Amino acid sequence: MKKVIQKLFSKEKRKGRIKGKKVLIFLIIILAVLAGAIAAVNFKKSKEASSAAKSVKTARVTKQDIVSELSSSGTISPLNTYDITSLVEGEVIAADFEEGDEVEKGQILYQIDTSSMESEMTSVNNSLARAEENYKAAQDDYNTALSDYSGNTYKSTESGYIKSLSIKEGDKVGNNTEIASIYDDKTMRIKLPFLSGEAAEITAGQGAVLTLTDTGEQIQGVVTSVSNMDVTLTGGRIVRYVTFEVTNPGGLTAETPATALVGDYVCTVESTFEPKLETTMKADLSSNVEVGTLLVHEGDYVTKGTPIFTMENKSADKLLRTYKDAMEKAQETLESAKSKLESTSDTYDNYTITAPISGKVITKTVKAGDKITKSSSGSTTLAVIYDMSGYTFKMSVDELDVKSVKVGQEVVITADAVTGKTFSGTVTNVSLESSTSNGVTNYPVTVTLNDGMDELLPGMNVDGVIILDKATDVLAVPADALMRGNQVYVKDETVKEAQGNIPAGFRAVEVTTGLINDNYVEITSGLEENQEVYVAQTTVSNTTNVMIPGGMGGINVGPGGGGGGGSEGRWRSSGGSGGGSGGGSGGAGRNGG
Repeated sequence: MKKVIQKLFSKEKRKGRIKGKKVLIFLIIILAVLAGAIAAVNFKKSKEASSAAKSVKTARVTKQDIVSELSSSGTISPLNTYDITSLVEGEVIAADFEEGDEVEKGQILYQIDTSSMESEMTSVNNSLARAEENYKAAQDDYNTALSDYSGNTYKSTESGYIKSLSIKEGDKVGNNTEIASIYDDKTMRIKLPFLSGEAAEITAGQGAVLTLTDTGEQIQGVVTSVSNMDVTLTGGRIVRYVTFEVTNPGGLTAETPATALVGDYVCTVESTFEPKLETTMKADLSSNVEVGTLLVHEGDYVTKGTPIFTMENKSADKLLRTYKDAMEKAQETLESAKSKLESTSDTYDNYTITAPISGKVITKTVKAGDKITKSSSGSTTLAVIYDMSGYTFKMSVDELDVKSVKVGQEVVITADAVTGKTFSGTVTNVSLESSTSNGVTNYPVTVTLNDGMDELLPGMNVDGVIILDKATDVLAVPADALMRGNQVYVKDETVKEAQGNIPAGFRAVEVTTGLINDNYVEITSGLEENQEVYVAQTTVSNTTNVMIPGGMGGINVGPGGGGGGGSEGRWRSSGGSGGGSGGGSGGAGRNGG
């Protein structure tokens, strides 16, 4: 039994060894397969790394000119356009011009019948003349009042002796109030009858000899007037009265009789003298005043302008104010009349329509004989004039770029209608009147052409490129050589391994940039000419391929088309005709130069 058991045990042991060998062989086969797979993967990775190394691009730091541009299109318009309309109605009696004519500013285009305005013009001119006269009179009255009432005094309007005073202190004096009785016997007057035929021979200004009846004394006198009326005296004598004035020697009174001799003619009867002046002086006031202090007394001799009494301040001020108010009211009336004349004249002038600008007549829709009615005046275009001395067009600029556009910047212009030729222009206005469409805001930029007026026409489509900035003979690298943080990867063979996103064989250098466009970046510090730098862009004219040992993720961000893999990236380029990150169309686009 023991031997049997040992035999069985020996048999099972052999089976176990065979089974263990099979397991070992199986494990070896699995390890071999895994090793092959790993080798294949490593080979693939090595191949990919080699491919990646072959795709690395570089460029030289060179000196060149950089231009920053902005492009857009537009439609040519004349420098100025004007629609001719009428502000009045009536029949067109003259329209001496035709379409295509060149007209000068101020040239008469239309003449409309003015018969309806003639009477109105006469009326307003007459009103103005009356207003001017009234204002002049009111102004004279005010100036006279300032003189007459200076010092708050009322002054005499006559010359002579005060026979009696009719006012006292504290009285109210108004217009036509009796102030005093005035007489003047320094000059005496006498009226004597002469036979009608003889009187007809006597003229004013002739000398005369007057004889005092009581004393026989003779004094010299002057004829002041001769009546033309015949008077019949007792006895049937027909006479005319002749008036004489004499200087009073001191004894002449109203009871002194006298006769007169003029040449060879003697008066028919005697008469008595009377003072030359004997009247009642009345106040000439526009408002009542209160008498303050009397400045004269009965028996005083006064002349014109002699102060008679003082006026209380309040009443004097009120008096002057009435004259001033009257003057100002007359002035307002005058200004109103002037304004009326001006507006009527403007309306009258509207019946003659002149060219507001110099230019070419594009259309003419109304001719002589046509009638302009109220419904059509001001709304119907009679003619259209273009100022063809210059052209403009508007470019639509995106909100991201508009701050870069300045008045005075140069614009290069091309037109579809004129192939193979460029024209120059200048930015003359950057408007803030924006428009928004599909979430994008654009601003109109006006460009004035400097040439091409003889080859281009209004309405033609043109493309404009605004020169935003220029840099001449400066150090520059491709735009895709500039990495985030203003870094450039400069070739350095001493660097054997990649450092993060920096490939092996390169080192990062921080630079200062100047002008940037979609293709190149100006370098103001940090690099030197002819240095070799890493470029993420896939196609650059002056790049060279460099074999880099090892491998790295792909870096391919360019201004045209989408970017490749990798973590590096550049700034966002404004959309436009040039493409950029995500491309873009519509509005103005940046172009590299």
